[in-house]
Amino acid sequence: MSLIGAETFNWEEGEKRSNIMYRMPRNIRFNDNIVVREDEIAVFYRDGKALAYLDRPDRYALTSLNAPIIGKVIEAISGVRQHAEVVYLQKKVFDGKYGSKQPYQFRDAEFGMVNLRVFGEFRYKVGSPENFVNQFVGTLNYATSAEVEERIKEQMVVLIYNAIGDMKKKGMAVADLASQLTNIEQVILNKAKDHFGLYGILIDKVSGMYVSLPDEVQKAVDTRASMQILNTNYATYQAGQAMREAATNPSGGAAAAGVGIGAGFGAGYMMVDAVRQGSQQPAPGAIPAVPAAEAVPDANTVPCPKCNAPNPSEAKFCRNCGNKLQTEKITCNKCGKEVPANSKFCLECGQQLKENKKCPKCGKELPLSAKFCPECGTGI
Repeated sequence: MSLIGAETFNWEEGEKRSNIMYRMPRNIRFNDNIVVREDEIAVFYRDGKALAYLDRPDRYALTSLNAPIIGKVIEAISGVRQHAEVVYLQKKVFDGKYGSKQPYQFRDAEFGMVNLRVFGEFRYKVGSPENFVNQFVGTLNYATSAEVEERIKEQMVVLIYNAIGDMKKKGMAVADLASQLTNIEQVILNKAKDHFGLYGILIDKVSGMYVSLPDEVQKAVDTRASMQILNTNYATYQAGQAMREAATNPSGGAAAAGVGIGAGFGAGYMMVDAVRQGSQQPAPGAIPAVPAAEAVPDANTVPCPKCNAPNPSEAKFCRNCGNKLQTEKITCNKCGKEVPANSKFCLECGQQLKENKKCPKCGKELPLSAKFCPECGTGI
């Protein structure tokens, strides 16, 4: 039971929420009561030192009769002006997120000096109440939970940089970071006990780590990964990329050179073939194969007027670009050469071709491709 003039202190539920620490706004005096719940630890603190802590749920009155376990506290506050502070701590596990404010300079043999930034999540809790209070409340003089959590996040980034540095000494390069994230997390957990033991913090999980690279370095790493998947060299890979870009750009590249949009299909096959050939490099000491001679176009094929691809003479549409093929022929009235029906000049002698001709019987004007007169039926 509390004595007259004594006060009862506890950590209100509204103040707890996600806070790891709560520092009482006023000192605790002789005969005051302290309420400790299941998920709390009450630490008595005075003159920069944690004197004792209570981790069992109960109501504690600061008298020598009913609280013998805190005799040191009683001795410290038995005088008229000698008071003590109480700092509440939560026992539960907290989820935190970290992110580097300053980049870590990683000296890589291939890319030179690379600035890395790390982001991720971790779980932590109070492992040693005395160390926690002595460091954060005593040494650093923190009064709020936000200050404590910010310090933990900063130290987490320092620990991660330290782990990356150790793995770099063992041969890890920038291009290996993505495949080594799980190993880095394991190294961090192994180092966390000693690193955070001084602060009374226990780190039990590190997850979701992401290492951010500069854009130009990230592109180079992605290119290397693609080359490894395709089993090709850099020159072949770049040639294939150039063909793809030209084929998918109607306003430039292959289209500007007169190949046309339809060449996109052919360029795609060329790129695949280039990558395939690059991946089939001869083994050391092997005799290189003699390339097969290029196939000669069949005499019974006609070129597409749009993409110049060979097509069977009876085809009505191009098999490469889908363009309609002009298969109708007319005869030049000068040299007798057969030319496409829509030609204005002869392909052989350059003679200008008339767009119309007349029926020899009735005189009706006819197209050059007409074989019978639609007026009188006379054969042309």
